[in-house]
Amino acid sequence: MENSTLKQGIAATRGMRRMACALAVAAFALPLSARAQNAVDPVKALAAPPPISLPLKPNPEFAQFPRYVGMLGKRQIVMRLGPKTDDPSGVHGEYQFTDTGEVILIAGDREGTTLEGEESNDGTHITGNWVGTFSPDGTVSGERMEVDDSNPVDFELKPLAAGQPVPAPTPAAAAAPAAAPSAPAGAQPVGGVSNLTTGQ
Repeated sequence: MENSTLKQGIAATRGMRRMACALAVAAFALPLSARAQNAVDPVKALAAPPPISLPLKPNPEFAQFPRYVGMLGKRQIVMRLGPKTDDPSGVHGEYQFTDTGEVILIAGDREGTTLEGEESNDGTHITGNWVGTFSPDGTVSGERMEVDDSNPVDFELKPLAAGQPVPAPTPAAAAAPAAAPSAPAGAQPVGGVSNLTTGQ
Protein backbone atom coordinates (compact mmCIF):
# COMPACT_ATOMS: atom_id res chain seq x y z
CA MET A 1 0.00 0.00 0.00
CA GLU A 2 2.83 2.41 0.90
CA ASN A 3 4.62 1.64 -2.37
CA SER A 4 1.44 2.35 -4.36
CA THR A 5 0.93 5.65 -2.53
CA LEU A 6 4.57 6.60 -3.18
CA LYS A 7 4.19 5.83 -6.90
CA GLN A 8 1.01 7.94 -7.06
CA GLY A 9 2.82 10.80 -5.32
CA ILE A 10 5.73 10.60 -7.75
CA ALA A 11 3.34 10.51 -10.71
CA ALA A 12 1.44 13.53 -9.37
CA THR A 13 4.66 15.47 -8.81
CA ARG A 14 5.86 14.62 -12.29
CA GLY A 15 2.48 15.69 -13.71
CA MET A 16 2.71 19.06 -11.95
CA ARG A 17 6.30 19.49 -13.15
CA ARG A 18 5.18 18.68 -16.72
CA MET A 19 2.40 21.26 -16.52
CA ALA A 20 4.86 23.88 -15.22
CA CYS A 21 7.29 23.02 -18.01
CA ALA A 22 4.50 23.12 -20.58
CA LEU A 23 3.58 26.61 -19.39
CA ALA A 24 7.24 27.60 -19.55
CA VAL A 25 7.60 26.17 -23.04
CA ALA A 26 4.44 27.98 -24.12
CA ALA A 27 5.92 31.19 -22.73
CA PHE A 28 8.90 30.75 -25.08
CA ALA A 29 6.55 31.29 -27.97
CA LEU A 30 5.68 34.79 -26.84
CA PRO A 31 7.95 37.55 -28.12
CA LEU A 32 9.59 39.61 -25.38
CA SER A 33 7.30 42.57 -26.07
CA ALA A 34 4.21 40.36 -25.78
CA ARG A 35 5.49 38.89 -22.52
CA ALA A 36 6.05 42.38 -21.13
CA GLN A 37 2.58 43.55 -22.20
CA ASN A 38 0.95 40.47 -20.73
CA ALA A 39 3.00 40.36 -17.54
CA VAL A 40 0.01 41.56 -15.53
CA ASP A 41 -2.23 38.73 -16.74
CA PRO A 42 -0.17 35.61 -17.61
CA VAL A 43 -3.29 33.43 -17.91
CA LYS A 44 -4.59 35.70 -20.66
CA ALA A 45 -1.18 35.61 -22.36
CA LEU A 46 -1.11 31.81 -22.38
CA ALA A 47 -4.75 31.49 -23.40
CA ALA A 48 -4.17 33.17 -26.76
CA PRO A 49 -0.48 33.22 -27.65
CA PRO A 50 0.47 34.81 -30.93
CA PRO A 51 0.94 32.46 -33.87
CA ILE A 52 4.29 30.69 -33.87
CA SER A 53 6.45 30.83 -36.94
CA LEU A 54 7.52 27.32 -37.85
CA PRO A 55 10.08 25.97 -38.20
CA LEU A 56 11.50 27.49 -35.04
CA LYS A 57 14.51 29.78 -35.41
CA PRO A 58 17.29 30.34 -32.82
CA ASN A 59 16.04 32.77 -30.17
CA PRO A 60 18.31 35.82 -29.72
CA GLU A 61 17.40 35.86 -26.02
CA PHE A 62 19.33 32.58 -25.61
CA ALA A 63 22.42 33.78 -27.52
CA GLN A 64 24.34 34.62 -24.32
CA PHE A 65 23.53 31.34 -22.56
CA PRO A 66 26.31 28.77 -22.05
CA ARG A 67 26.73 26.45 -25.03
CA TYR A 68 27.11 22.69 -24.95
CA VAL A 69 28.03 20.54 -27.93
CA GLY A 70 27.88 16.81 -28.39
CA MET A 71 25.84 13.93 -29.63
CA LEU A 72 22.18 13.11 -29.21
CA GLY A 73 22.17 9.54 -30.42
CA LYS A 74 24.07 9.67 -33.73
CA ARG A 75 23.40 13.36 -34.44
CA GLN A 76 25.43 16.35 -33.27
CA ILE A 77 23.61 19.15 -31.47
CA VAL A 78 24.52 22.49 -29.93
CA MET A 79 22.49 23.38 -26.84
CA ARG A 80 22.15 26.79 -25.21
CA LEU A 81 20.94 26.36 -21.65
CA GLY A 82 20.70 28.99 -18.94
CA PRO A 83 18.87 29.87 -15.73
CA LYS A 84 15.36 31.23 -15.62
CA THR A 85 15.11 34.63 -13.97
CA ASP A 86 11.94 33.78 -12.04
CA ASP A 87 12.86 30.29 -10.77
CA PRO A 88 16.16 29.56 -8.96
CA SER A 89 16.24 25.89 -10.02
CA GLY A 90 14.68 26.45 -13.45
CA VAL A 91 16.62 26.32 -16.69
CA HIS A 92 15.56 26.93 -20.26
CA GLY A 93 16.98 27.33 -23.72
CA GLU A 94 17.13 25.50 -27.01
CA TYR A 95 19.15 23.02 -28.96
CA GLN A 96 19.87 22.84 -32.66
CA PHE A 97 20.85 19.91 -34.86
CA THR A 98 24.03 20.79 -36.75
CA ASP A 99 23.05 18.67 -39.76
CA THR A 100 19.60 20.16 -40.46
CA GLY A 101 19.52 23.36 -38.39
CA GLU A 102 16.26 22.25 -36.72
CA VAL A 103 15.68 24.13 -33.43
CA ILE A 104 13.99 22.53 -30.40
CA LEU A 105 13.07 24.40 -27.21
CA ILE A 106 13.90 22.93 -23.80
CA ALA A 107 12.84 23.89 -20.25
CA GLY A 108 13.13 22.18 -16.90
CA ASP A 109 14.96 22.07 -13.60
CA ARG A 110 18.53 21.65 -12.46
CA GLU A 111 18.82 20.48 -8.88
CA GLY A 112 22.44 19.92 -7.88
CA THR A 113 23.93 17.78 -10.62
CA THR A 114 20.57 16.52 -11.94
CA LEU A 115 18.90 17.94 -15.04
CA GLU A 116 15.26 17.16 -15.82
CA GLY A 117 13.71 18.87 -18.80
CA GLU A 118 11.05 18.75 -21.45
CA GLU A 119 11.33 19.82 -25.05
CA SER A 120 9.01 21.26 -27.67
CA ASN A 121 9.47 21.48 -31.42
CA ASP A 122 6.66 24.03 -31.82
CA GLY A 123 6.72 26.09 -28.62
CA THR A 124 3.38 24.62 -27.50
CA HIS A 125 3.40 20.82 -27.29
CA ILE A 126 5.84 18.73 -25.26
CA THR A 127 7.67 16.36 -27.59
CA GLY A 128 10.21 14.69 -25.29
CA ASN A 129 11.79 14.36 -21.86
CA TRP A 130 15.43 14.80 -20.85
CA VAL A 131 17.09 13.34 -17.76
CA GLY A 132 20.79 13.92 -17.25
CA THR A 133 23.64 14.46 -14.83
CA PHE A 134 26.27 17.19 -14.81
CA SER A 135 29.82 16.00 -14.14
CA PRO A 136 32.48 18.14 -12.40
CA ASP A 137 33.96 19.24 -15.76
CA GLY A 138 30.57 20.63 -16.86
CA THR A 139 29.71 17.77 -19.22
CA VAL A 140 26.06 16.73 -19.07
CA SER A 141 25.01 13.25 -20.11
CA GLY A 142 21.89 11.15 -19.87
CA GLU A 143 18.89 10.16 -21.96
CA ARG A 144 16.32 11.91 -24.13
CA MET A 145 13.01 10.01 -24.25
CA GLU A 146 9.62 10.31 -25.89
CA VAL A 147 6.81 11.95 -23.89
CA ASP A 148 5.82 8.57 -22.44
CA ASP A 149 9.47 7.91 -21.42
CA SER A 150 9.91 5.33 -24.20
CA ASN A 151 12.71 5.06 -26.79
CA PRO A 152 15.60 6.44 -24.72
CA VAL A 153 18.44 7.96 -26.74
CA ASP A 154 21.78 8.68 -25.06
CA PHE A 155 23.26 12.16 -25.10
CA GLU A 156 26.58 13.61 -23.97
CA LEU A 157 27.23 17.34 -24.23
CA LYS A 158 30.45 19.16 -23.36
CA PRO A 159 30.60 22.87 -22.51
CA LEU A 160 32.02 25.24 -25.12
CA ALA A 161 34.05 28.28 -24.07
CA ALA A 162 32.74 31.67 -25.15
CA GLY A 163 33.75 32.32 -28.75
CA GLN A 164 34.97 28.75 -29.27
CA PRO A 165 33.80 27.41 -32.65
CA VAL A 166 31.58 24.37 -32.79
CA PRO A 167 33.81 21.42 -33.70
CA ALA A 168 32.96 19.35 -36.74
CA PRO A 169 31.08 16.20 -35.80
CA THR A 170 33.25 13.16 -35.50
CA PRO A 171 32.33 10.73 -38.26
CA ALA A 172 30.48 7.74 -36.90
CA ALA A 173 32.37 4.56 -37.42
CA ALA A 174 31.02 3.10 -40.62
CA ALA A 175 29.41 -0.19 -39.90
CA ALA A 176 31.51 -2.80 -41.60
CA PRO A 177 29.39 -5.00 -43.81
CA ALA A 178 28.96 -8.38 -42.29
CA ALA A 179 31.33 -10.81 -43.92
CA ALA A 180 29.53 -13.56 -45.79
CA PRO A 181 30.25 -16.95 -44.32
CA SER A 182 32.74 -18.83 -46.40
CA ALA A 183 31.63 -21.93 -48.22
CA PRO A 184 32.94 -25.24 -46.97
CA ALA A 185 35.95 -26.62 -48.85
CA GLY A 186 34.93 -28.25 -52.11
CA ALA A 187 31.39 -26.82 -52.05
CA GLN A 188 30.02 -24.90 -55.03
CA PRO A 189 28.10 -21.61 -54.65
CA VAL A 190 24.48 -21.76 -55.78
CA GLY A 191 23.30 -18.92 -58.02
CA GLY A 192 26.26 -16.74 -56.96
CA VAL A 193 25.27 -16.85 -53.28
CA SER A 194 28.17 -18.20 -51.25
CA ASN A 195 26.24 -19.15 -48.13
CA LEU A 196 24.07 -21.59 -50.10
CA THR A 197 26.08 -24.51 -51.37
CA THR A 198 25.45 -27.79 -53.08
CA GLY A 199 25.80 -30.92 -51.09
CA GLN A 200 23.98 -29.57 -48.01
